[in-house]
Amino acid sequence: MEALIEIVLELFGDVLLQVVLQVLAEVGVHSWRGLRDPDGERPPANPVLATLGYLLFGTIVGGLSLFFRPELLLAPGKLRWLNLVVTPLISGLVMMAMGAWRRRRDQPLVRMDRFAYGYTFAFAASAARFFVAG
Repeated sequence: MEALIEIVLELFGDVLLQVVLQVLAEVGVHSWRGLRDPDGERPPANPVLATLGYLLFGTIVGGLSLFFRPELLLAPGKLRWLNLVVTPLISGLVMMAMGAWRRRRDQPLVRMDRFAYGYTFAFAASAARFFVAG
C-alpha cells in the first residue's frame, strides 16, 4: 500500500511540475505576443511552423527544468512511459481550459490556449526530461 501511495504522489508531482511549467510558458507567450502585436492585426503564423516552434520551445523548457529537478520523479519502468503520454494530455487539457477561460473574458488567445499546441509543448518538455534524465 505504501508503494502505491508513493507512485501516486510521484505521478501527481510530475503532472504538477509539467502543468506549472506549461502555465508559466503560456503566460510568457501571452506577454511576448502583447509586446509584438498590441493591436492584434498581425496575420497568424503558419500552423506547421507554430507546431515546430512549440516543439522547440517545449524541448528547451524541459531541458532547463533539469537544472532545478535533474532526476525524474518516477522510477524506471512502464509508469514512466505512461507518464510520457498522460502528463502532456493533462497539460493540454489545462491549456484548453485556460483558453476557454480567456475566451469567456474576451481576452486574446495564443495557439498554446488550444489543446493540440498545449499538448505539443508539454510532450516536448516531457520527452526532453524523459530522455535526458531517464
